[in-house]
Amino acid sequence: MSALISTQGLGKPVEVTAIDREFRKLWEADDASTNASLMNFLVYTEEPEKLVKNSEAIQELTREHACRAVLIAMDREASELGIEAWITAHCHLAHGKKSICSEQIAFLLHGNSLGRLRNTVFAHLNSDLPLVFWWQGEFSDLFEEGLYRRLDRLIVDSSTWTDPIAGFRRLAEARADTQGRLVTQDLSWTRSYFYRLSLARLFDDPIAQRHFSKIETFRVTAHPAQRMAALLLVAWVITRAGWKLLSRLPDERGWNLESGESGAAAIRLEFTWLEDAAPLAELEIIAPDCTVRVSREQGKSHLSQAICTEGHCLDFSGPADADEPEGLMASQLARGGKNSLFREILPQFMKLLEGAG
Repeated sequence: MSALISTQGLGKPVEVTAIDREFRKLWEADDASTNASLMNFLVYTEEPEKLVKNSEAIQELTREHACRAVLIAMDREASELGIEAWITAHCHLAHGKKSICSEQIAFLLHGNSLGRLRNTVFAHLNSDLPLVFWWQGEFSDLFEEGLYRRLDRLIVDSSTWTDPIAGFRRLAEARADTQGRLVTQDLSWTRSYFYRLSLARLFDDPIAQRHFSKIETFRVTAHPAQRMAALLLVAWVITRAGWKLLSRLPDERGWNLESGESGAAAIRLEFTWLEDAAPLAELEIIAPDCTVRVSREQGKSHLSQAICTEGHCLDFSGPADADEPEGLMASQLARGGKNSLFREILPQFMKLLEGAG
């Protein structure tokens, strides 16, 4: 199989039984480098052609996050069982002098075998370090209790799922099976971080606060490929505002919301999906005399923020989240945490997701 995909950049091919010995030789031959590791970082894909791209992502991630990286690609369609392995080190200068290096092992597994995924791969971790697992793509039958019970942190990207309802239910089962010990994170949620920060800051303004109880319309514009990020962002707003979902709009492009304010009118939630838009393009909250808006033009690295009332606008700008999964992963690793807010908004998110069919 490795002959059919590029393995350039994966490092030195080694026998699986010789991995530790080959790493010792590597460090003995290089006195100018220091091996550093703060975590075990596993990246799993069932698309073998992504193995080299994942190695390139690790090269960038290790600039800020020293780790022992284990890349796993499984070719489940292979007719014969087998395993190939490569080792390398990603090194970066420390203060212009000695280089700090992170070890990487890459495995290409041929054939469908859960036992080899567990036994061969997990045998090559630094046992004293936390285990972060990036599962790429849909959950398969290999995502099971014997696997996820060994993880400290599980990171996924729900934007890649064809059946997100099943995927999020599987996440909930994994958390329940581990009595909540497993920290679960979604890069689609990470994608909305600066939107959430910007909106919270805008509503710290007394002008916006005075009009909060009069909100009538809530509009969200996003790229259709980032539907999960948009729904998660909306679920956060609804949860934080204390609003309730009432019913779908007749055109099925949104919802009627209830604010909970005495005498307040229903709030109209509207979604717009645009192919030529930024991943999250605009969030607009409108009251009769006040509009709060956070927006981003496609390809721009900043968010535009505005409060418009009584004929004039106050404009601000701030950073935007990364577009690519690798950049989002770097942001997620930098923030860490137990992701309790993500868990808090999931009930409202699931109502939105299931209501959307």
